[in-house]
Amino acid sequence: MRVSIRLRPAAALTAAWVLTFAFCLPASLSSSAVAAPLSVGDSFLWGVSTAGFQSEGSSPDSNWSRYSASDRTEDAVGSAVDFRHRYAEDIDNAAKLGVSVFRFSIEWARVQPAPGVWDEKEFQYYDDVVAQIRAHGMRPMITLDHWVYPGWVADQGGWTNQKTVEDWLNNAARVIDRYSAHDALWITINEPTAYIIKELTFGGITLAQAPQMMDRLVQVHRAAFDMIHARDPGAPVSSNLSFIPTVAGLFDATFVDRVRDKMDYLGFDYYYGLSLDNLTAAYAIFDEFYNVVPQPDGLYHALIYYKDKFPGLPIYIVENGMPSDNGQARPDGYTRSDHLSDHIYWLERARSEGAEVIGYNYWSITDNYEWGTYRPRFGLYTVDVKSDPSLTRRPTDAAETYRRIIADNGVPANYAPARPPGFCSLVTVPQSYIDPP
Repeated sequence: MRVSIRLRPAAALTAAWVLTFAFCLPASLSSSAVAAPLSVGDSFLWGVSTAGFQSEGSSPDSNWSRYSASDRTEDAVGSAVDFRHRYAEDIDNAAKLGVSVFRFSIEWARVQPAPGVWDEKEFQYYDDVVAQIRAHGMRPMITLDHWVYPGWVADQGGWTNQKTVEDWLNNAARVIDRYSAHDALWITINEPTAYIIKELTFGGITLAQAPQMMDRLVQVHRAAFDMIHARDPGAPVSSNLSFIPTVAGLFDATFVDRVRDKMDYLGFDYYYGLSLDNLTAAYAIFDEFYNVVPQPDGLYHALIYYKDKFPGLPIYIVENGMPSDNGQARPDGYTRSDHLSDHIYWLERARSEGAEVIGYNYWSITDNYEWGTYRPRFGLYTVDVKSDPSLTRRPTDAAETYRRIIADNGVPANYAPARPPGFCSLVTVPQSYIDPP
């Protein structure tokens, strides 16, 4: 899920701030009048997201079970929120919100624990996950790779070994054959650039091997796209890119620009923006996402950016959410409900200006394991993994808000964002200064 930029202190961000400062310096700090958004309409896909390793627990041997057990993480994964045994409750909670899409991942390490060995019991578990989703009137959004591969693949070098491409596609074929008749939406690779950064961080690859890994991710995405369409021609297929302000174009060039012809929609994840009066995105460098001051209007700018870059390509926001610091209230009083409503407002504004946004998933249905720590809490339902053995799901204020937004197909026409627009977004410069939303 989230991208941890463990590179040298934000040189790219700093350069962008300096280059754009000249555009923004003379302007008044007052925001323009806020126009009323449009409803998204009845065909819009509202969803929630989760991911295997982050939520399932009972983790089999994998690259991430090994990383989790190392001394490089704050917490070991342990039981996670035990989605493996409590999925029926989480799917039911999602359905009660009124969502139409439930995103999850099928863990390669779980269904293929050894070369040539397929675990039918674990496939039956996923069979029931899909059946539960469908029985509740939702569509599955299935992620083939959410940063986790089996331990035996790690032993052969992971993505540094060309054989991993063949092995990955063999697993993909099994999964696609099994679930292509269930009206699924598909994500091939979760956040490819962030995937590579995590592998760099935990030693799965070296810096010199990063371009090679990206080439192989491009290769498997393209092949999986064709594989899915051969079995289910109408199935929507994409990857989901991790949106990082100021360097989006650079990161796009490594993956999404190379697979544009193999995407039915553009999937992207939005967590934080950047403007001259809000540079707190720098906290992402240190994995302190709870210290980032949210920038909801940055979603609008990102959507307009991709509308213009990929005209005619529908956009699906595969992940969006706000971490709290271990479940504590934010010092500024900004709530998860505020955050959700504000982002939907700006999504609607972008749609009213021509961005073909077809869906939105909240990350996540529950709190989960954030790649080495349980401290950031993203859930619509919070779970105290470290202190509550019962792993009780407790709704946050955003659960009822999301239910109401879905029922109403958006926020009210007179909605005023709790957080005002930032001054001079660094996503779209100079447009955000010359013609702010």
